[in-house]
Amino acid sequence: MPTFGLGTWENEDPEACAESVRTALDMGYRHIDTAQAYENEDSVGDGIAQAEIDREEMFLATKVWTKNLAHDDVIDSTHESLEKLGVDSVDLLYIHWPQNTYEPEETLSAFEELVDEGAIDHIGVSNFEPEHLDEAREVLGEAPFANQVEMSPLLPQEELREYCDEHGIELVAYSPLARGKVFEVDELSEVAEKHDASEAQVSLAWLREKGVTVIPKATSEEHIRDNWESLTLDLDDEDVETIDGIDTVERQVDPDDSPW
Repeated sequence: MPTFGLGTWENEDPEACAESVRTALDMGYRHIDTAQAYENEDSVGDGIAQAEIDREEMFLATKVWTKNLAHDDVIDSTHESLEKLGVDSVDLLYIHWPQNTYEPEETLSAFEELVDEGAIDHIGVSNFEPEHLDEAREVLGEAPFANQVEMSPLLPQEELREYCDEHGIELVAYSPLARGKVFEVDELSEVAEKHDASEAQVSLAWLREKGVTVIPKATSEEHIRDNWESLTLDLDDEDVETIDGIDTVERQVDPDDSPW
């Protein structure tokens, strides 16, 4: 799985969404993330079709929404997602949240069937805490491939990082820029000024130092490129220590029925 990708949450304008995906892929991105709940899988598929990149060269992920987590609904809704995306399979399929119709044995057995039929390559989960991961590991007989959670310098997720490291689970960070809050953090501005970089680039480089895959959302070519250029930024130990020392912990995604 490429450790740098494009997130598409709230990218609801069909033309803008397709153009952002095409722009990112032609720029060098090879990981695209979407979800049934984003209601833009067809636009993401349009962008993939417009890009001058073979399908085999990219890593594509989507997520099954919570109302579709009963066994048959997982199967049916995933096939609908594939049709919208215009592909035969996705590289990674996530359970979006452990909520609503989620029943570990029923839901995960459907995911295993999708692997067997070649519709998906890897089973992923999202917004799972360690206790949910324990349950999924027991049902599957192995760890899920990835857990996608909110993570940023304002939400470092130390416990989950340790858990995923221990069990060989890829950790994928959504909202890695804390919905723009990283531009208001003095420590990040200090490191950004030192490197003549943006706070966004510093935040993404810090996550990379932690071994985390990032999927920042961006629509404009300017922001897509700014995020991409974070790959050329190397933080030193002092920079990492400065960012680790941020004493603000703040979630941006915290629904009333959240699993934490």
